[in-house]
Amino acid sequence: MSLKIIKNYDEEQNQWKIDLIGEVDIYTAGQLKEAFIKIIEERKESIKINAEGLEYIDSTGLGVLIGALKRLKQENKDIIIYNVKASIKKLLNITGLDKIFIIEG
Repeated sequence: MSLKIIKNYDEEQNQWKIDLIGEVDIYTAGQLKEAFIKIIEERKESIKINAEGLEYIDSTGLGVLIGALKRLKQENKDIIIYNVKASIKKLLNITGLDKIFIIEG
């Protein structure tokens, strides 16, 4: 499976909105990392990720998210993840990442 990344900047809320559709794994994590690098270079604002279409994420993908969050935290910004499927929410809970990312819904 592939990964589709839809991104746009919300001027009203001063944050990035990203839809992740597909799977983030060792094959697609580089694509996600490049997208994060580009948007963070463009504007260092919080990133709100719609995970409704995210079917799977592995440790490589989680590492990309953590790397992006580290860069954003230098500017006191966050990564908010919402519409998280139960299986992915469980993974975030088990790894303790639900404590460093803001999980909504």
